[in-house]
Amino acid sequence: MPYAERLKYLNLPSFELRRVRAEMYWCYKIVFGLVDIQPDEFFLLSPVTVTRGHKLFKRGCKACVRANFFAERVINHWNSLPDSDNFSSFYSFKRSVQSNNFANLRF
Repeated sequence: MPYAERLKYLNLPSFELRRVRAEMYWCYKIVFGLVDIQPDEFFLLSPVTVTRGHKLFKRGCKACVRANFFAERVINHWNSLPDSDNFSSFYSFKRSVQSNNFANLRF
């Protein structure tokens, strides 16, 4: 049975989607200080708080190894979150992310 059919039969999201969601959860925990990691070690936070104030910037990288690093991969997905997502608590955020469709983004 092909992978896509197995996922549909088992009612599971793809591995790529599960990875993106897990990375979004870690990003939330880092940005909001739920883990003992400084956000500025991974991300450049936006000083502008016009929208939801959670925009992240890429530091830029020259090496291919860094381009595939967690902090570089998660930023596009994080910045693509709709303004309607709930950032009030981790569990609210988790529910919001699970309802998002990341199919239009490149994994």
